[in-house]
Amino acid sequence: MKDIKIEIPRVPLAERVRPNKLQDFVGQESLLADGSPINLMITNDTLSSFILWGPPGSGKTTIAKIIAEQTSSEFFQLSAVSSGVKDVRKVIELAEGNKKINKRTILFIDEIHRFNKSQQDVLLNSVEAGTIILIGATTENPSFEVIPALRSRARIFILDSLTADELKTILHSAIDKDDFLSSVNIKSIDEDFLIYLSGGDARSLLNILEAAAIHEINSDEININKKILETIVQQKNIIYDKSGEEHYNLISAFIKSIRGSDPDAALYWMARILEGGEDPLFIARRMVVLASEDIGNASPNALVLAESTFSAVNKIGMPEARIILAQCVTYLASSPKSNASYEGISAAINEVKVNKLFPVPLHLRNAPTKLMKEIGYGKEYKYTHNYEGNFVQENYLPDEIKNKQFYFPTVNGQEKKLLERLKALWKGKKKY
Repeated sequence: MKDIKIEIPRVPLAERVRPNKLQDFVGQESLLADGSPINLMITNDTLSSFILWGPPGSGKTTIAKIIAEQTSSEFFQLSAVSSGVKDVRKVIELAEGNKKINKRTILFIDEIHRFNKSQQDVLLNSVEAGTIILIGATTENPSFEVIPALRSRARIFILDSLTADELKTILHSAIDKDDFLSSVNIKSIDEDFLIYLSGGDARSLLNILEAAAIHEINSDEININKKILETIVQQKNIIYDKSGEEHYNLISAFIKSIRGSDPDAALYWMARILEGGEDPLFIARRMVVLASEDIGNASPNALVLAESTFSAVNKIGMPEARIILAQCVTYLASSPKSNASYEGISAAINEVKVNKLFPVPLHLRNAPTKLMKEIGYGKEYKYTHNYEGNFVQENYLPDEIKNKQFYFPTVNGQEKKLLERLKALWKGKKKY
């Protein structure tokens, strides 16, 4: 054990090793390499407003700070989580003073998607007039979270998730350059597991590394293995914002996997969603819809099971609800598929919206009064149970659209039986 006391830094590792030069930045080659958009802005000192959209820990804040270091500008940083209109107006007021002396002002707003519409509106005139150069950072799709007027005044640059190799480069650089890490004799690191736990987030990677080193600080030789990392982290950093784009991406992948009859993929995406903290009832609700939209009469029990799943999940709750959800998702994914019912109601609604609405034929009308009977309501209606097989060919649509057809059963699963029965009953009158 060590006798020498090592002082633990108060500033987080991610902040201590943050690069302040473009050439030291790792990743985002498409934006920062020679001749790329942001690189040209910096090297030519020709900044304009832009928004950086990318996953956590991909370098958004670092890029903004490099710009602050390498351009002739006064730099202000706000976080949309803790700042409001008052803070923005204060920066704008200072920027107006700078403009009079031909000095440029950069306002960096982290997590700009957390500003509401009225807060974003405050920026518009100043951005358009060039009073401030706005750099916004967001993990959410600007199409959803940034108002159109502000998007039109700022370019949008998309940052990629950092690769495993890029994260390893950042890791090794931190160990080599940071005084604290270089002083604690780190002998080995399970790099692959550390990268897995970080979820592709460089900030998270560095914070986990430092926490692990501090945890083992009294050892003569530090070996950051899987067990130590699991102790530090407890749970993988899973990227999932229930109100943002990644939410919709994962749900989309989940639904499409069920529709595509891949239970393995469906389970994987559901696990991602559940571990990200999603309400299990939301998942169950989506499966109730899918059971009718994508399976329908090919397997009518799908809707019954989905409805039962919703009820059971509501009663049981997590963590046991995951088992019920898994039963339902594997059944739905494995079932034959048909969207004939969904297509049918869509076609019928379109008919109602687009075309002329015709009156109900007299023979289909109810006749509760003597007058109604006298003027023909219900006259010549054929009561199906009076006929062989409880069926009689009759027209149930207005005469003007009597040949319209909306439901076309598939040959999948149990729906094939419905197709065969309808084909036999209507004998060529309908296209089955």
